[in-house]
Amino acid sequence: MEERVLGRTGRTVSPIGLGTWQLGADWGEVGSADAARVLDAAAESGVRFFDTADVYGDGRSEQIIGAWLAAHPDAGIMVGTKMGRRMPQVPENYMLANFREWLDRSRRNLGQDTLDLVQLHCPPTPVYSDDRVFDALDQLVDEGVMRNYGVSVETTEEALTAIARPGVASVQIIFNPFRLKPQEEVLPAAQKAGVGIIVRVPLASGLLSGKYSRSTQFAEHDHRSYNRDGSAFDVGETFSGVDFERGLDAVAEFQELVPEGLTTAQAALAWIISQPGVTTAIPGARNAAQAKANAAAADGVGRLGPELDGGVRRVYDKYFREAVHPRW
Repeated sequence: MEERVLGRTGRTVSPIGLGTWQLGADWGEVGSADAARVLDAAAESGVRFFDTADVYGDGRSEQIIGAWLAAHPDAGIMVGTKMGRRMPQVPENYMLANFREWLDRSRRNLGQDTLDLVQLHCPPTPVYSDDRVFDALDQLVDEGVMRNYGVSVETTEEALTAIARPGVASVQIIFNPFRLKPQEEVLPAAQKAGVGIIVRVPLASGLLSGKYSRSTQFAEHDHRSYNRDGSAFDVGETFSGVDFERGLDAVAEFQELVPEGLTTAQAALAWIISQPGVTTAIPGARNAAQAKANAAAADGVGRLGPELDGGVRRVYDKYFREAVHPRW
């Protein structure tokens, strides 16, 4: 798999990474052995970036990755974790003392003295404009607690504010054929500033896998069951904030655009990583076969024709534009 520089980190990563929220068992149970096989399959397929967070399974995802890294010290994997969701979401909690506590825990979980990349985990909007927050992050870089920091955002406005910060190495944002708004300003701004873009929820929580139907049932403790209305956390994290049934109709039309030889998911991922400004996309995988299939999407970019771009926009305008952001 080709490699791309992840923004201001100066490190190279694969255009298809691995999101590991599911390894924390927040998408249904994933056993430790199955989780290790997912990491094995991803690395064997050329994936060189794992994304996690301290709240995925209350640290379970980090711990699983840490154990895997200890067993594969020369794998060349860059790990990005996230912090900030372990306390009530008020700006006052984003302070140096809390950062130290959270990162000490993540360092223990991951078995790393210095963390590769730490991202603020969708903090309250005022945090992005608080110089004290970024001064604290700079201090932790100077101290060797972490090598780089970035942010995971909910809105394009937050992304643009973060990109303007000279110490921000990367921005993680939701972007996929059903969530196009970042194309307008965020991707060009990041590209101009040399900031990496990490695309999360690239398959719209599995909608763009093409495997769901109106009869699909998700487990009670799967966020795709309990967070469709955003009652537990930001609705954008579940099916990219689009209505599930409407999303199924959109998937049916998207599938008509899929080039021969690619699955629905692979076409969506290939399209995402082909967009200027995108560094890496981080689909999740609950088993080794999914991890390998996702990684293979990197080879699908060359099969995409110009008609796919137009088709993606037509589907988006028909099903989502008015509902998701009509002012765009």
